[in-house]
Amino acid sequence: MYAVVTSGGKQYKVQEGEILKVEKIPGNVGSAVVFDKVLMVADGDQINIGQPVLDDALVEGHIVEQGKAKKIIVFKYKRRKRYRRKQGHRQLFTAIKIDTIKSKAAKAPKKAEPAVEAKKPAAKTETKKAATAKTKKTEAKPKAKKEDTKKSETKKTTAKKTKTEKKA
Repeated sequence: MYAVVTSGGKQYKVQEGEILKVEKIPGNVGSAVVFDKVLMVADGDQINIGQPVLDDALVEGHIVEQGKAKKIIVFKYKRRKRYRRKQGHRQLFTAIKIDTIKSKAAKAPKKAEPAVEAKKPAAKTETKKAATAKTKKTEAKPKAKKEDTKKSETKKTTAKKTKTEKKA
């Protein structure tokens, strides 16, 4: 079972027992963290996708570590201009161990299947309406084609006259 959660403007795929490094979250080591912005939950073949967020899903964990990542060097340089700037940066992070992924929706679709079958007859009536609309559209199209053929016939006759006149 896995889930996709949002934290710090980024999306993470998480599983139970996994340690996840996210941008700094306030809290002490050992305190509980709850991700309520769950975008997707997958349990075997059942996949529930939120639009945009699943309301009945939670991912719970606890903070393992608060720290800084490795140092990166930001070096700006412009040749032949004597311009050099060197700057270092260490991004703060929080390591979280995922304890549980809770989702009510993963169990609910089994009960909801008969409701899906009830909607199918309603879809058939919609197709009848669409079919009648299509026939109305097809009736309108041949009329337009007849007018086009009349125009092309007049063009052909004028073209024939010019050819016969040239021969005489």
